[in-house]
Amino acid sequence: MKLIIAATLAASAAAFAPSKVAQSTTSLNAFEGELGVQAPLGFYDPLGLVSDGNEAKFDRLRYVEIKHGRVAMLAVVGYLIEKAGIRLPGDISF
Repeated sequence: MKLIIAATLAASAAAFAPSKVAQSTTSLNAFEGELGVQAPLGFYDPLGLVSDGNEAKFDRLRYVEIKHGRVAMLAVVGYLIEKAGIRLPGDISF
């Protein structure tokens, strides 16, 4: 019984020991100097959309993200203006 407890304790202690992981370089290092890269995470791409390091694809995705953000901001402003009771003159039911 003591042997089982000792083996269990040794196995659970090994689970919290630091593992030796070699630092590998990837094509994601190509975007480490870009705007928006944060210190704790670095370049964060959870879906791997630009894992190939294609800069043209990265630039297009950034452009599309900014465009969608602007459209979303306009939608919120439109909602707030309508909720405040401001309406455009005229009837929209033609």
